[in-house]
Amino acid sequence: MSAEQVFDDEMDEMEDSGEQYISPEDILAEVGDDGDEPMDDDEDADQLGELHAAGSSSGGFETNSVQIFLEHHKSVFAVAGHPTQPLAASGGEDDLGYVWDITDGEIIVKLTGHTDSVTCIAWSSDGEMVSTGGMDGKIRIWRRVGIENYRTWEFLTELQGPDEVMFLRWHPKGSVLLVGSNDSTVWLWQLPSGNTMQVFAGHTGAVNCGEFTPDGKRIITACSDGILIFWDPRSPAPIFKLTAEDARFNLDGVTALKVNPSSTLAVIGGAAGGVRVVSLSKGEVVGALGGHTEGESIEAVEFVDVPGAGAAAGVAITGATDGKACIWDLSTMRLRSTLEHEDAVTRLLARPAPKGYIVVSGSADKTLRTWDARTGTLLRKHIGHRDAVLDASLGLGGSVVISAGDDGACLVFTTEATEDD
Repeated sequence: MSAEQVFDDEMDEMEDSGEQYISPEDILAEVGDDGDEPMDDDEDADQLGELHAAGSSSGGFETNSVQIFLEHHKSVFAVAGHPTQPLAASGGEDDLGYVWDITDGEIIVKLTGHTDSVTCIAWSSDGEMVSTGGMDGKIRIWRRVGIENYRTWEFLTELQGPDEVMFLRWHPKGSVLLVGSNDSTVWLWQLPSGNTMQVFAGHTGAVNCGEFTPDGKRIITACSDGILIFWDPRSPAPIFKLTAEDARFNLDGVTALKVNPSSTLAVIGGAAGGVRVVSLSKGEVVGALGGHTEGESIEAVEFVDVPGAGAAAGVAITGATDGKACIWDLSTMRLRSTLEHEDAVTRLLARPAPKGYIVVSGSADKTLRTWDARTGTLLRKHIGHRDAVLDASLGLGGSVVISAGDDGACLVFTTEATEDD
């Protein structure tokens, strides 16, 4: 099935069902605020491995991780858990990516071919392909060989066009890849053919973030110059564009975004600490959230499933360099609770149903933490990194979290406490 058919079929199905965008309340209110050196050589990485194997206590080092992966030896910038299998893919400063087994750390395949740091990595929605993106502007794709297991992979193709890859996103239902570039362009490819579907132009700065809407029908992208664009994947012309010229949207550059599960609202975070809620049906700002410290960049946005809260609008969580993760009820635009780290929040993850209210945060304070978003209660602190956590991903249905660190390590933790804890 072609990429165009994927989008057309989904649109037809949506129209046949009578489903339409939910129009949120036109609320525009500012909510007040309530409230060691990196290891980059083999010797240090080997030392971390020995300490991890020892389990806890050498030289004050402790860990509650269940597995460690140390092949990168330098900073690990990206990690992604496989949608269904006990596998992870990681990429780092060593210009390499790996697919590895999260149960024993075994290397399944070494992802080569980049000439600069691998900064992005992502699985296709069905887990049959994995993509890497780098500072060298290359996007490289591997795919599974055979049908018996996930132990054999082959290189498929290399996609070129961007200057430096800023993000990779696969379509939630089809084999279509969205890529943002440092040169202000956005690319859309169909796989496995590697055919270019669209090159979107309209940004003026590095396209830091973007994604497909959860219904798969639209694309939203944002850049360092503070421009937000909403696209139909089949057209190079924007559906709407918001810029810093609109005073309500001026965020001093967009750094993070996320669309709610019903594909009706986007939460947009900025470099100066501002957060805006945008109606995707109206193309306008409908909320301004003020829980973070002014001047502290918003680094992550996620939606969480809190029963009885948020209704169609949803409940969002935003994380920033001020060390806070703020949980918002978007039906009222009010702050529910604030979660605290000792340093910048770098990543936010929400478990899928039935425990969609469980949130994991990663931080530059070297830890990850699991929280109950319903109450803001800390459930578990994950320790073992010796430097900042740069990325994290859930695996095995959210039962584990896989982290990537500036210390050259990937660690695997159970998201909730076990009987042995």
